[in-house]
Amino acid sequence: MFPKLSDLINHLFGSHIDLPVQTYGFFLAVAFVAAALVFRAELKRKETEGLLKPGKQTIYLDKPIRWFEAIPGIFLSAIIGWKFFGIFLYYRQFATDPQQYILSTKGSIVALFGIICISIAYHLFKHFSVKKSPHEVFEVVIHPYQYTWNIMVVGIVLVIFGSKLFDVLDNFGSFLRSPVSSLVSFQGLTFYGGFIITVLGLLVYMRILKLDWRQVIDSTAPAIMLGYAIGRLGCHFSGDGCWGIVNTLARPGWLAWLPQWLWASGFPHNFINQGIPIPDCTGTNCMVLPNPVFPTSMYESLVSFLSFCVLWLMRVRIKAPVVLFGFFMILNGSERFLIEKIRVNNKYDFLGLRLSQAEIISAFLLIAGITVILYYSKQYKARFPIDVEAD
Repeated sequence: MFPKLSDLINHLFGSHIDLPVQTYGFFLAVAFVAAALVFRAELKRKETEGLLKPGKQTIYLDKPIRWFEAIPGIFLSAIIGWKFFGIFLYYRQFATDPQQYILSTKGSIVALFGIICISIAYHLFKHFSVKKSPHEVFEVVIHPYQYTWNIMVVGIVLVIFGSKLFDVLDNFGSFLRSPVSSLVSFQGLTFYGGFIITVLGLLVYMRILKLDWRQVIDSTAPAIMLGYAIGRLGCHFSGDGCWGIVNTLARPGWLAWLPQWLWASGFPHNFINQGIPIPDCTGTNCMVLPNPVFPTSMYESLVSFLSFCVLWLMRVRIKAPVVLFGFFMILNGSERFLIEKIRVNNKYDFLGLRLSQAEIISAFLLIAGITVILYYSKQYKARFPIDVEAD
């Protein structure tokens, strides 16, 4: 496995570089960008087809600066600069453990105060310049796709919050033993926790932006599926612990073409340092699992890529809003429910059954997906019977 991106690059090209980028974080960043591009393309398409309407924003040229709005941005940029320029001072620590550096008190004090002073000077200049501007008011058109990055940033904050919340609930004993390290750790992010909180939060945010949530939520379906597929690749190649149960079964003859690491893997050099020591290994990640396990994160990634293709083909044929999102819930829920059978997880007593948190949620997701499809298909048929017959 490749805990850092440079480990993967060195393995592929025989190089000896050392980049301060974790493999899991890199794949998450790629997943975020890919999902945003798909989401943006869908918002554009829906506006072209008249399903989403552009809005208008009033601009006042002589509107003064609101300091209570500007100050948070000033301090946020200062903190980012403090940490970013501090990398040059503490590069070795950052390259060895980026997470520890980010959460430490180390950084560039000069950059911190320099950015604060420059930002305040800029806002003061802008404040007095605006006072001299003529009183002019005009409107600008805001297209739905222009909200893409706003929605994605709000979504990523909700994802992290929801993922951590559900992880704490799923591993409450570990949280009680070490609450601070549990909360600030980048490990243990559960997909369904982030998914549930994000969907609920974005429904509220759509009302604030005055966008039709039904069309927007359909636009998220292929985007989320693609992001999930890429994110699972990060889980696999970093070896972050999202693997399956021990697999000592002989590979069937009809799967002889399958690489051994896709059938059973020991996840050597895994990111979480779980297992037994690797002989003659030096470095920070020198563990391998004593028994090979199912590489479930790779299975999920492959199935999710196929599901993305299905949703991408279906998106232009399905006319009833929210139905595409219903199919997303069915595809993702069924995949996750089945993969949990061979995945390492915590089990709970639920209605007389021993199920994991993900199994319980994915079962509800399946039921919700079927309900959504039936309900919104019926609603659309009642409103547009001619369109349904034409399809």
